[in-house]
Amino acid sequence: MASSRRTRHAGPPDGGWGWMIVAGCFLVTICTRAVTRCISIFFVEFQAYFGQDYARTAWIHSIVDCATMLCGLGFALCYSPAIAMVGKYFNKRKALAYGIAMSGSGIGTFILAPVVQLLIEQFSWRGALLILGGFVLNLCVCGALMRPISLKEDCKAAPELLEQNYVSETEKQDLKRMSISSPLIKLWPRECLCYCSWKEYDFLLMPGFMVLAVSILFMAYGCSPLFVYLVPYALSVGVSHHQAAFLMSILGVVDIIGNITFGWLTDRRCLKKHRYFCYLFAVGMDGLSCLFLPVLQSFPLLVPFSFTFGYFDGAYVTLIPVVTADAVGTPLLSSALGIVYFLHAIPYLVSPPVAGWLVDTTGSYTASFLLCGFSMIFSSALLCFARLAKKIKRTHLPSLTGNTALKQHIWTNGAIAYSVTAELDQRDVEFLAVDTNSFSKR
Repeated sequence: MASSRRTRHAGPPDGGWGWMIVAGCFLVTICTRAVTRCISIFFVEFQAYFGQDYARTAWIHSIVDCATMLCGLGFALCYSPAIAMVGKYFNKRKALAYGIAMSGSGIGTFILAPVVQLLIEQFSWRGALLILGGFVLNLCVCGALMRPISLKEDCKAAPELLEQNYVSETEKQDLKRMSISSPLIKLWPRECLCYCSWKEYDFLLMPGFMVLAVSILFMAYGCSPLFVYLVPYALSVGVSHHQAAFLMSILGVVDIIGNITFGWLTDRRCLKKHRYFCYLFAVGMDGLSCLFLPVLQSFPLLVPFSFTFGYFDGAYVTLIPVVTADAVGTPLLSSALGIVYFLHAIPYLVSPPVAGWLVDTTGSYTASFLLCGFSMIFSSALLCFARLAKKIKRTHLPSLTGNTALKQHIWTNGAIAYSVTAELDQRDVEFLAVDTNSFSKR
């Protein structure tokens, strides 16, 4: 009964309750990603209390980030579903919606970084973590805002949509008579569900998604250590504790600007077709910023770095779901995002301890930051070369659009035949009614 009352839309509504979904995702990113980033402020406290080196202490932050992206545990149960819900509710203004939703990470970092430093001074690191844990309980409120939505492209709604939207009243009566007499009609919904379940993860074999996945691995490896070691690095060059926490606040607030402005700009008609290159440009600029970090050894010089890195970090984070949706299509966005964020887990687990080991070995942060920078630049260059190779291939090879693979189910009843055509390349379901004298799209 509950499923029958669920609101159905021909496409994403681009508004309405969708803005409440954006607000919920905004709060989710504050409670998950912002809190995770602020763990770097605890780094020095953990290192001093437990008496461990950089590499071992870094495992604390690594495991938190890895568990968020890898398991079905903890933050992971909130973060990925909330992001996928935004993609369900928005299409035309998708980048802007994601920009607002993901800006919670920056706003949360801006507010929580100095607050966490004060909490540590007042209540020690144990009390600060306890208070943060109470704050994270607000995720329960965020979950209450996530209202499911059924879209035309969802295969599970296909049998009902076939009856409600694409078949006239007279044809409905014929279809009911057919369903009583023909076992093939009764089995069709089950066939559709099995077929769609199998096709749900076929994007894993797409060359475009495979290149994106490899690029994500290098990008995630490069960005993670910066949030762990920015505060310890600032302290090592003589910056005070409050100034070091303020650097994280700057990074957070500029992250918000990157989220929203890049989301708004890439929704414009002039840039909408170039969101792919906007994404790789943002990743490349973050990598370039990391290469200059070892020579920035004072607070006035670290402030511009926080501005630059924070802005482009917010920019590419906003575009990750958009680029993923462009690669696999909106119907498969939820599954594809799960894989994309799953791929973040391994670099998030490995890169901070590796960076810490380099610091312990060399006695300097230079090698760690250079490795991060080159990793992100390689991620951007890989996507750029892949897109150029694709364009060259399109130029030299004829289009094969006429050879699209189709799967058809046809039932006949006198002069009427019902055909359901699933176009695999577009991952969309079209419903056609075939008459003996005409072929019309319903």
